[in-house]
Amino acid sequence: MENQVSNKNNVVISGVGLWTPENTITNEELVESYNAWATKFNHEHEVQIAAEEIAAKPLSSAAFIEKASGIKSRYVYAKEGVLDIDRMRPKLEPRSDDELSHQAQMAVSAAEKALLAANKTPADVDMVIVACAYTERSYPAIAIEVQAKLGIQGFGFDMLVACSAATFGLQRAHDSVAAGSAKCVLVINPELTSPQVNYTDRDSHFIFGDVATAVVVETSATCQSEYSFDVMGTRCVTSYSNNIRSNFGYVARVTDEDPFATDKLFHQNGRKVFKEVCPMAAEHIENHLSDLGVKVSDLRRWWLHQANINMNLLISKRLLGRDATPDEAPVVLDTFANTASAGSIIAFAKNHTDLLKGDIGVICSFGAGYSIGSLVLKKR
Repeated sequence: MENQVSNKNNVVISGVGLWTPENTITNEELVESYNAWATKFNHEHEVQIAAEEIAAKPLSSAAFIEKASGIKSRYVYAKEGVLDIDRMRPKLEPRSDDELSHQAQMAVSAAEKALLAANKTPADVDMVIVACAYTERSYPAIAIEVQAKLGIQGFGFDMLVACSAATFGLQRAHDSVAAGSAKCVLVINPELTSPQVNYTDRDSHFIFGDVATAVVVETSATCQSEYSFDVMGTRCVTSYSNNIRSNFGYVARVTDEDPFATDKLFHQNGRKVFKEVCPMAAEHIENHLSDLGVKVSDLRRWWLHQANINMNLLISKRLLGRDATPDEAPVVLDTFANTASAGSIIAFAKNHTDLLKGDIGVICSFGAGYSIGSLVLKKR
């Protein structure tokens, strides 16, 4: 289902916040750990491997990762355990029901930065959306926990739309402000992705990083920020695909499956995703711009989803007929990796203050579902 919304009520983005964890992991660190684990696995299973009962684990390299993805390093909420070949997953200390959850802590940190940028206080906000790929529990909603921590009056809810959660959340915020059901909305993307990464899978262990972003959406009548953007239009579309999956869920308890088995973690058919999503995303952006009367050549900046450098290059080249410059389509995934829905918002957060009044840009994300979301913005 697709939805095109015009900006009749002059809805604006007035602030953006970016929070990063203290810990980083380089490709070299990740490869050293993975190769040590793979070597140990192959040694312990050499009989089965020789009998072709199981396949040997392939080794990796930092060069392979960078060539395949453009990623050089990533932030992680908890580094302990990730590089331990006897664990190969992050180690987080459990928190009681009365303590702020890990994900809410990330969300609050980003939200405070966004509110500061928008020159707003929690008293100005009446709606909170936590939109991300994963939430650490089913309920109560992380958004309501964040709302309580910040002292916001109103309501909040969580949205899970994988890597398009941020743009889908922003569309919901836009529609709410335009309809008058909310006056000021915080859309927060606390992407705690590392617990769902299979660090023993050569083809995916390097993909994701942890981060939190937040965006303030309101009307121009109440906007008091230094940098703000009119939302010219929003558009979202979904098309079912099995090529990106994460099957972790509570039903495993009654199906007697291992809730932490490989298929319960992130996995994908990367070649099919690349082949199918790139033309879908390019067509989506082209049609969205056309319906708004905007030419591709009119775009000053592209804040694209940060999943894979080769996808971004192909999409922008397909639309422009040439390679986009780093200024036109800034890349942040080299140091952030794929941060699920937050990627395009990171690109926006780090590359928007130089735009001039009237400059037009597009935020676009794409991912599992398949799902694609976009917002066309004009600098005020």
